Amino acid sequence: MTSEDLAESPAVTTPAAPVSVLGLGLMGTALASAFLRAGHPTTVWNRTPSKTGPLVAQGAAPADTPALALTAGPLTLVCLTTYDDVAGLLHPHADALAGRTLVNVTNGTPAQARTTASWARDHGIAYLDGGIMAVPPMIGTPAAYVLCSGDEQAYRTHRGTLAALGGTRWTGTDPGLAALYDLSLLTGMYGMVAGVAQAYALIRSEGIGAREFAPLLSDWLVAMAGGLVPGTAEAVDSGRHLTDVSSLAVSRAAFPGLLATFAEQGLRTELFTPMRDLLDRAVAEGYADDGLSRLVELLTA
Repeated sequence: MTSEDLAESPAVTTPAAPVSVLGLGLMGTALASAFLRAGHPTTVWNRTPSKTGPLVAQGAAPADTPALALTAGPLTLVCLTTYDDVAGLLHPHADALAGRTLVNVTNGTPAQARTTASWARDHGIAYLDGGIMAVPPMIGTPAAYVLCSGDEQAYRTHRGTLAALGGTRWTGTDPGLAALYDLSLLTGMYGMVAGVAQAYALIRSEGIGAREFAPLLSDWLVAMAGGLVPGTAEAVDSGRHLTDVSSLAVSRAAFPGLLATFAEQGLRTELFTPMRDLLDRAVAEGYADDGLSRLVELLTA
């Protein structure tokens, strides 16, 4: 089976497989609940023991110590705030994890994931780094999935269990890739959030309700994304940025009007000023006839 097959082929859930979840914030609680709903014997631990109560009511087994949770089965998911928290919790219990699989779905950087994978490898722990592409209420639904990278055999072994969370996407044996994919997807999302926030602020500056404007904005963004995302990918991978649709020169000429309107309507401009500066640089460096895809190249330090 190739990595592409791993990414695309359906996983078969294995209801009998036990799993442990350490860290019971909103996301950790959602993960444990999904495993329980799928029939997995689930052991839970949290630094504040009272947070285990609702999950115990659903059938989870509470662990008094991290070591007891780590040794309850072959697979542990850890969902904490930072990688420093992960290290502080797990490093004293490396012996308990030896010979088992650790899936770390804590938000972090590719470098942090690689460092954690190296520690795990040194202690005989199969390591998967995970990026959860969902908010807690989505966990366990078809809309949710977990990006995974690291130990491919561990992924093959436990993919059926992880499928209880909604779905999985294999990104490769480099443990940092799941975090890279995760952060890249979040980057696109936050860019959209910035545009949506500015659009609503602008329309409301004349007393027009956000709900009234929402259908127009939603339809426009969907239509633009349908061409922008694959079109930019093609241009970036091919290196062909010339366009007959909308050039950087046209965007640069239009941008001062946007910023002036924001100011005239009493709005702040810091979300969009960096884009103006980047467009100015693009044209100054001779890319006036290229499309917006050229900006990808200009963002490389």
